[in-house]
Amino acid sequence: LDVDECLDNNGGCQQICVNTMGSYECQCKEGFFLSDNQHTCIHRSIEGMNCMNKDHGCAHICRETPKGGVACECRPGFELAKNQKDCKLTCNYGNGGCQHTCDDTDTGPVCGCHQKYALHSDGRTCIEKDEAAIESSEYNATSVADVDKRVKRRLLMETCAVNNGGCDRTCKDTATGVRCSCPVGFTLQPDGKTCKDIDECLVNNGGCDHFCRNTVGSFECSCQKGYKLLTDERTCQDIDECSFERTCDHTCINYPGSFECLCHKGYTLYGLTHCGDIDECSISNGSCDFGCLNTMGSYECVCPPGKKLHWNKKDCVEMVKCLPNAKPGPKAQLVCSKTGGIESCFLSCPSNALFVPDSENSYTLSCGIPVQHGKAQPRRNSTLPSCSDFLAPPIKQKARFKIKDAKCHLRPRSKEKTKDSGKQVVSDNCQVTFVNLKCDSSKKKRRGRKSPSKEVSHITAEFEVEMKSEEVSDTCNIDCVRKRMEQKLQTAIKTLRKSINKQQFYIQFSGTEYEVAQKPAKTTEGHEVCSTGQILQDGKCVTCSTGTFYSGEHNQCVPCSPGTYQDTEGQLTCEPCPSNDGQGVAGARNVSECGGKWSLICSPGHYSSDGFKPCTVCPLGTYQPEPGRTLCFPCGGGLVTKYEGAVSFQDCETKVHCSPGHYYNSTTHRCIRCPVGTYQPEFGQNYCITCPGNTSTDFDGSTNVTHCKNQHCGGELGDYTGYIESPNYPGDYPANVECIWNINPPPKRRILIVVPEIFLPIEDECGDVLVMRKSASPTSITTYETCQTYERPIAFTSRSRKLWIQFKSNEGNSGKGFQVPYVTYDEDYQQLIEDIVRDGRLYASENHQEILKDKKLIKALFDVLAHPQNYFKYTAQESKEMFPRSFIKLLRSKVSRFLRPYK
Repeated sequence: LDVDECLDNNGGCQQICVNTMGSYECQCKEGFFLSDNQHTCIHRSIEGMNCMNKDHGCAHICRETPKGGVACECRPGFELAKNQKDCKLTCNYGNGGCQHTCDDTDTGPVCGCHQKYALHSDGRTCIEKDEAAIESSEYNATSVADVDKRVKRRLLMETCAVNNGGCDRTCKDTATGVRCSCPVGFTLQPDGKTCKDIDECLVNNGGCDHFCRNTVGSFECSCQKGYKLLTDERTCQDIDECSFERTCDHTCINYPGSFECLCHKGYTLYGLTHCGDIDECSISNGSCDFGCLNTMGSYECVCPPGKKLHWNKKDCVEMVKCLPNAKPGPKAQLVCSKTGGIESCFLSCPSNALFVPDSENSYTLSCGIPVQHGKAQPRRNSTLPSCSDFLAPPIKQKARFKIKDAKCHLRPRSKEKTKDSGKQVVSDNCQVTFVNLKCDSSKKKRRGRKSPSKEVSHITAEFEVEMKSEEVSDTCNIDCVRKRMEQKLQTAIKTLRKSINKQQFYIQFSGTEYEVAQKPAKTTEGHEVCSTGQILQDGKCVTCSTGTFYSGEHNQCVPCSPGTYQDTEGQLTCEPCPSNDGQGVAGARNVSECGGKWSLICSPGHYSSDGFKPCTVCPLGTYQPEPGRTLCFPCGGGLVTKYEGAVSFQDCETKVHCSPGHYYNSTTHRCIRCPVGTYQPEFGQNYCITCPGNTSTDFDGSTNVTHCKNQHCGGELGDYTGYIESPNYPGDYPANVECIWNINPPPKRRILIVVPEIFLPIEDECGDVLVMRKSASPTSITTYETCQTYERPIAFTSRSRKLWIQFKSNEGNSGKGFQVPYVTYDEDYQQLIEDIVRDGRLYASENHQEILKDKKLIKALFDVLAHPQNYFKYTAQESKEMFPRSFIKLLRSKVSRFLRPYK
């Protein structure tokens, strides 16, 4: 019996599937023509000649000749007619449409029938010669004997040779007549002839974990979204999306059936998986008193000349005013000594330390406060307003050092190295106001033929030393003091250079000495897995939280002792509280938690001259959302608040109440739509938040960060493998965007593309289009074109050696878009690859479809297609565990037929 392939997943056809006797074929709607892969449809362009012209006249496949013009080809099983355009059916295609036998003739296939069958008037189907009619005319008797004779005659006649004994499937001749039986998956009906399909899903869900779908003679298991079917074709396993490359920009958390992306502090999520820097300055000027400066992952408040930043890091106070009872923070010290001819130096950093791991092999470290806030401002502001009056600009020196065979890892100094014998001769002790140290051992490609394989670390150090008024005397004026200090600093840097060369330079935090860079020693098992500032918890590296510091000596996060605090993650020491009286709580996370006098801090809605009690309530018409401030913000425009001590702009009695997507303008007393590139999710606010990172919105009046979209066209284009990606993927792509990619494979290589799924809104009347063709010219050979959503995957080979790919969107609806991988393969395999991707069985089963959507499996398949020798990397067992049997069987038959065509 003919199988209707169109019932199963539309036969893998993109548009129309037509069932034929013994086969099926795909067709396209008006305005489209069938691509070479026989499954997808290509939009016909109105203008243009050759194959893009719908009057090219080819019945099946149209190919463009090198000299221009067209040549027609036929699908397998058809022959080209004499007019070189039409295609003649042969017996090789679906048995020529015949039910029994088929013979090829000049006029086409001619059908025949087995013995005792006659050809139906349709010229294809076979019917039994009506023996019943002959019987009824020959034996018209009604006697019991006659009936008996007839039954015997019937028994004698019934044989498997005639009409398969009347059996649906298997027929066996026995002494008592024919016996019918059914294949696996079917059951014999009471008439003893008919086979009925068993619905395996009715019993125990067919043994499937999630879904069971009955098919003729069998059944198929499938899984919920976020799970994949294992090769036993029954069990469903959670897909660990976090194990894929590029899943999340920052942190990925896998859940059963799904995953979640999280961003580092100071960043916000957009486009489902991406992280962009938050522009805190767009949110009420970062709550700064004067100026606000946004930085990656953070921000800083800045003050006008003559003023300096208050300890709350927001308000500006007069330079001369010092915090009462505040002791100036202890300064950094560069101490060098000589033992047995070996110089060793260490930098002690008692306050204002900041450790920033830039990457796996580089970090930045600053200690102290730079005297002048130049362009290179520190990431951390001064905790203590220092009262010393600076006479002149500080002395600044910059030095670069090299350490061979060492990597930039800040690790605690080993105990053996600390036990130094011999008397120490202290040669130098230099007090430094500010040090900024960057260590970098990231490899840079060298152009030379012989690039050294050994690691080289570069250290850049900047020193600032301040000049004090008390050092100026009658015998030595300012210039003299400056020269002395410069010489002292230069001598210290010379000694430092020697100590670095001998790897005898250490930095001291909280009593622990750290090596700046280390030779790659054999690390002890299970030790030093995490980078400095992190500890191992449940097999994952976790950064030490605020209120704690990382102790290299104990390899753990230690809470800040009373009288100190830490407001940044992953630091190596805690900062002394301004009061410095050792009082307060342990584990303080910011200055306001310092305790002692610091528990007397002004609460939101209040202010005082120094941020401490006694505090004054914010008067009517002003508000203050934060603790420890020295001012209240005015509502502006003569607006008053509902009450004194207001804590937000929303407490101001505005003339109109602004909805999300708007902000209140205190001058005009109107609600203004948030401009493009900003959003506001709350009611009644007086600002709009700038979109994170390099994102923007499609329209003004946006109410959510999800409206912020990256405009950058994604993808990586390699010679062997690569992918293209719609902007902002997997979030919705922006409006009015145009992307162009060019894939130019190396010589003698062709392109194979897999579209796992594509989401383009159909309501747009083809406003958003993805097209792949030979070149930018609209008349060039088109391989693929779509303006719709297809959740079913499709694989196809490029019709041209090079591909020009364009994606365009209009201002209408938007969608998730696409991420389309490709591979280039040796053109010798062209016939094999086309044979595989044109086979409907590749798409028919849901399990096969999931393979084309599975990023890990596609990566493995592409790896072997790009570099066939890599096939031997995978053991037979690995292949079995990766792919279902049916898929391996499909590929194996094609590969063996390709490699051994005559066997």
